[in-house]
Amino acid sequence: MTWSKRILIFLVTNIAVIAVASVMLSVFNVAPYLDGTGLNYQSLLVFASIFGFSGSIISLLISKWMAKRAFGIQLITEPQSDQERFVRDTIEHLARNASIGMPEIGIYNSPEANAFATGWNRNNALVAVSTGLLQNMTRDEVEGVLGHEISHIANGDMVTLALIQGVVNTFVIFFARIAAYGVQLFLSRDEEGDGIGMLAYHITAIVFEILFGILASTIVMAFSRHREFRADRGSAQLLGREKMVAALERLQSLKETLVDPRGKAFSAMKISDKPSSVMALFSSHPPLKDRISALKESV
Repeated sequence: MTWSKRILIFLVTNIAVIAVASVMLSVFNVAPYLDGTGLNYQSLLVFASIFGFSGSIISLLISKWMAKRAFGIQLITEPQSDQERFVRDTIEHLARNASIGMPEIGIYNSPEANAFATGWNRNNALVAVSTGLLQNMTRDEVEGVLGHEISHIANGDMVTLALIQGVVNTFVIFFARIAAYGVQLFLSRDEEGDGIGMLAYHITAIVFEILFGILASTIVMAFSRHREFRADRGSAQLLGREKMVAALERLQSLKETLVDPRGKAFSAMKISDKPSSVMALFSSHPPLKDRISALKESV
């Protein structure tokens, strides 16, 4: 995807968030949270909730649209090869056994052996697999990966992650503005203090948002790691533990495969990433060796 398209998607998403949040603030007649008398905590919480959830929910609603454009996904409507037919038939079988609607199926061109599922509706989701995965895995291993992605959909992981992100966003916005107001009070604590002014207040709030957001992301990533273990177990229940273990072991052997740079923004959706020891708390996936061990030890 070209930089112009990336910028367009970024702008469209943020304009949508601002537009929706502005409408919600108007509908609920939310009073300004900061005036001459100080902070109105009730208004601030409503303001933070609207902006916090708007971003995560809009991102969820347009996730399929964004993924298709970011990865150049080619949807399989009528299989053109035995490989495509195998993928479609496997997902159809898994979706039926998992009691979800048939998802859209797509293939994207990437040397990276990976796959992901996305979408807000468990009965109208998207499962995409890379050409690298299909070229480097046996059919049993591919089945294990597809079972993992179907389990994500059946578990409602995309919706749950969006809701957790919305809660985290809300409290980041809420406490960042309280902290910025604390700086304002500190600088205007005597008669000669003029505070930091409204523009500086908002800049300070943004700085706190960035700092708190980095810390809060560890909560979101902890849930993301938990859901990977659960999706592994779901695949094992659908197909048998051996296929899922084999898929993870193959991913581990391929972990040095060139990573597609387009996938960084979607790493939380994909079956594998490369967490380092330093950044383990900020990784969306547990180490593959831990996932393999957990699956082998499960009953």
